[in-house]
Amino acid sequence: MVDVHSRKTRSYNMSMIRGKDTKPEMIVRKFLFGNGFRYKLHDKTLPGKPDLVLPRYKTVVFIHGCFWHVGCKYKTRTNISGILKIYQE
Repeated sequence: MVDVHSRKTRSYNMSMIRGKDTKPEMIVRKFLFGNGFRYKLHDKTLPGKPDLVLPRYKTVVFIHGCFWHVGCKYKTRTNISGILKIYQE
């Protein structure tokens, strides 16, 4: 497959994609902290490096951008059941 961007443009585009402190993650973090939940961020010792770890409750939280942005495969919000099915597997 041929890339439509030059190497420099592709490198810049990929460098702008954030893996931490995304807007959906910040919303969840502010909600949890405001309601008294304390958590650890991006614990490297756990499989999958979860976004949030609530040690007191032995719970981890993964915040996937694909779900928040209605997914890469799904163009409309009418197919929410398809998206939920993926995340329930």
